Amino acid sequence: MSAATTANPIPLHERITPLTRTIITICVMLATLMQALDSTIANVALPYMQGTLSANSDQINWVLTSYVVAAAIMTAPVGWMSARFGPKNVLLVSLVGFTVTSMLCGIAGSIGEMVLFRFLQGVFGAALVPLSQSTLLNIYSLEKRGPAMSIWGMGVMLGPILGPTLGGYLTDLYNWRYVFFVNLPFGILATVGIIIFMRGETELKVPRFDWTGFAILGIALAGLQLALDRGETKDWFGSNEIIAEAIIAGLGFYLFTVHMLTTDKPLLPKGIFTDRNMLSAILMMFLVGLVLLSSSALLAPYLQKLSGYSVREAGLEMAPRGFGTMAAMMICGRIGTKIDVRLQMLVGILLLLVSLYWMTLWTPDVSSSWILTVIIVQGAGLGLVFMPLQLIAFATLDPRLRGDGAAAMSLTRNIGMAIGTSVTSAIVTQMSQYEHAVLSYFVKPFAHVFTSDSMAAIAPTTAQGAQMMNQIIDRQANIIGYGDSFMALMISTVPCLFLLFLMRKPKVQPKPAPGEAHVAMD
Repeated sequence: MSAATTANPIPLHERITPLTRTIITICVMLATLMQALDSTIANVALPYMQGTLSANSDQINWVLTSYVVAAAIMTAPVGWMSARFGPKNVLLVSLVGFTVTSMLCGIAGSIGEMVLFRFLQGVFGAALVPLSQSTLLNIYSLEKRGPAMSIWGMGVMLGPILGPTLGGYLTDLYNWRYVFFVNLPFGILATVGIIIFMRGETELKVPRFDWTGFAILGIALAGLQLALDRGETKDWFGSNEIIAEAIIAGLGFYLFTVHMLTTDKPLLPKGIFTDRNMLSAILMMFLVGLVLLSSSALLAPYLQKLSGYSVREAGLEMAPRGFGTMAAMMICGRIGTKIDVRLQMLVGILLLLVSLYWMTLWTPDVSSSWILTVIIVQGAGLGLVFMPLQLIAFATLDPRLRGDGAAAMSLTRNIGMAIGTSVTSAIVTQMSQYEHAVLSYFVKPFAHVFTSDSMAAIAPTTAQGAQMMNQIIDRQANIIGYGDSFMALMISTVPCLFLLFLMRKPKVQPKPAPGEAHVAMD
């Protein structure tokens, strides 16, 4: 092979057979689905895990956030690891590690073990989504990347959406440990397929890894998550601990930004942020991440605690959101760039806003049919945003930065999911407490109303009546608290509309004539 050929090799999508491409696609989709699924599959099982592991409400939330935070921290170096050790090797180590730690989560005997194993699961799972995306971008030609990204996007979006449904079914049918055991067959199949069919290739030039930037980013993310998760129990900024963690997080993100702009070889290449489409897509992906996980994390306890659904019923009630997402992505895959992708995203954002507004009006007696309608609309909105976003993000990006670009988008999505889950949970708690105090205040002037025999059971002047009245007020306060959280998600989605104006419409390049796609072989 000549030097020229080495510098400009035949594109990978021209060097593999259609059968090999199909098998690789299935394998990386299994990897993507496993990682995305595990971000929410434990949501509905948390109350059962809490009892088994003897954990309090603050500790059990770390089962969710430890996974998301670890995945966010370890997403940043994926591009460097891929160049240094090869995409195939990194993917295999990630798959094996993810599968093993999933089994360890299933046999955990204490909350400490569970949080540790979930953190390790997030560490190994961080590379699965960005490497799966960059692999599909490499094995498909330009004109076929739209359908390929729609297939990949289904895994990324359907995982968090269907997680609670599958988790509820497995918990109700067996027990909560099976929400982790379910990864074993898929992990084995994906690993075997990657070993046999994926080529082991490495970059000709391995970039120097930015250990300083990685350390600063890890500290900043850890400080942010600690502040968000422990704020409820520590009275937020009334606690010196929360103040210290917030300062560490803010200073860490500031130093990371300065370091990235001033160093020659930053953790995330500057080229990612100088590409207008990629930068806009990263910001929008953060906002999508806020809604993606937190909406399902709110809906599961809402249905179980306030509407009286069982764990299986709550899971089944949430499943149709995945069907809406799948249908929207299939439509986007067929449309491709025939219709401006920005217009597709506009429709998706509007659907998200409408569905979240409807959720702010919910009460516990909301009909099942209306719940299904709203979450199907929401799922369709997520699909219409996510699928075109993948096309426009990489449309103008240097092909050499695809791995880093995919890692950056996964990083911001994970950060968005972690922040969204913690913030919405805090809003429910804080607003419920506030509304409880307000409602209690308005009950006192009407204490005389409860003196009649028909109202004596809830009279606040007796111990039993005060307890029953407190339960009624607490329920109403929770309803308002959840409505405020849905409103916060709706408001956080609005900036997506303005980001559309920063994006450029991707241009479909003509298919090269034979012999023009690459240099001739010796």
